[in-house]
Amino acid sequence: MARKDRPAKKQTAASRKPNGGDKPLRGAERSAYFARREAAKVLRTVLEGDARRRAVGSIKSLVYSPSIRNKRATFALVCETLKHLPVIKDVLRATNVLNSKWKRQEELLCVIAYDILFGKESSATGDAEKLLLSRKDKLRSALVHLLEKKRVKHIKELMPQCKISDMPKPRYVRVNTLKMDVESAILELTKQYAVDKDDMVPGLLKLPPSTDLHKHPLVLNGSIFMQGRASSMVAAALEPKPGWWVSLLSTEELIPSDVLDACSAPGNKTVHLAAIMKGKGKIIACELDKQRVKRLEATVRLAGATNVKVKHEDFLKLNPEEPHCSKIRAILLDPSCSGSGTAIDRLDHLLPSYAAVLDDTGNSDRLMKLAAFQKKALEHAFSFPAAERIVYSTCSIHQIENEDVVKSVLPLAASHGFQLAPVHPQWPRRGLPVLDGSQHLLRTDLVEDGEGFFIALFVRKADKRPEGYAERETCERYRSKRFLRKKMDFVNYFFNNRFRMLLYPQFRFKKQR
Repeated sequence: MARKDRPAKKQTAASRKPNGGDKPLRGAERSAYFARREAAKVLRTVLEGDARRRAVGSIKSLVYSPSIRNKRATFALVCETLKHLPVIKDVLRATNVLNSKWKRQEELLCVIAYDILFGKESSATGDAEKLLLSRKDKLRSALVHLLEKKRVKHIKELMPQCKISDMPKPRYVRVNTLKMDVESAILELTKQYAVDKDDMVPGLLKLPPSTDLHKHPLVLNGSIFMQGRASSMVAAALEPKPGWWVSLLSTEELIPSDVLDACSAPGNKTVHLAAIMKGKGKIIACELDKQRVKRLEATVRLAGATNVKVKHEDFLKLNPEEPHCSKIRAILLDPSCSGSGTAIDRLDHLLPSYAAVLDDTGNSDRLMKLAAFQKKALEHAFSFPAAERIVYSTCSIHQIENEDVVKSVLPLAASHGFQLAPVHPQWPRRGLPVLDGSQHLLRTDLVEDGEGFFIALFVRKADKRPEGYAERETCERYRSKRFLRKKMDFVNYFFNNRFRMLLYPQFRFKKQR
């Protein structure tokens, strides 16, 4: 009996040669091919955000997103390409590679050029790789000519230099108590690492430096969040209570009050608020940028924060007189800033704009524009009628974005009944002494603490609440009052109408006769 020929096995996208050939890629070649393209994708997002001064996310967060498969190789390629980017671009321009055909793939060409000039030489696995390998000698000749032109002997002399502290920084993680209790998280983490509780923020844990948790199951399922200590202090400073209620004098009605996160993305502080509120009440999370809204929504889903409502809206355009805004009792305002306090942690020192970020004089125009926006946002926060607590925070080390903004709004804050209140009094580093009440402000040091944050807390005086609002009550107290009221109504009804008939049944029969 003749044997039937078996159909040829189809090649998968991963095994097929990317340049259209029949020879499949080997494991290492395939991994390098896709890592270069993933690195180019991340590099484009990073550079576009840096040019607009509004990043979608940090380099680390973009590389360690679920869509990136080969995270280790991609991370190394992105970082090394950024370090050598000015030199690579000069070389590509000198060899006339960035013509109209390849201009759209500039980031990919930069990644491949790094491999050819400074890393492992690429194999001819794709059209872009073939193009640069065919001009390998010209690229290296252009690099030598560039060194001679700049009168330097080594490539390191052409790269931007920045001072980074060598002090090891602990890894902090915050337990998402919406999904897991703190003790269970400690029990799970201590199987692999030394874990200590933080003495400042409840639910914050300290692990050894360089601890890599990006693939840990608790991180992937949202049970813990990798969040810095200073960043975790912000939501804790607002201290929202679960199930807040506000009482309206006009109707004598108790309605649930809300918490507003004015500039929410990427959402770590938003879901921290949700955890502090134990998933009760409602948090309105505003974000203007469409791409950042997507990331905010992903963070909220991962955390299981069902009490968060994401709004793709400009905080400055919210009308405090609208019904849904008149119930907002606490506001967290963490507006766009220079990011100078987290530049090292976010690897922003690799970006083209880093030198300007740390230089007050060279970047004064941008800082002044940021400070003007921050002041406008903080002034808008004071106009919400039911607001009692407002936290203003930045991840900046510059006085113009921190103490100067707070000082400029103090008269307006006082007119609305707000005053500065202490933020984490046990913390040793306070605000710069340039205004009255600077001892209530909180600063973290970029070198000693690894992050440069600033936090200010405004609290409305009890006798300065706006007309039409009475004392606030928590949800638990209101519910207990309502339950007791209903219980007493039922007892009175039962006693007056039913209990008498049970005791004296003859009255009922006499009525029937």
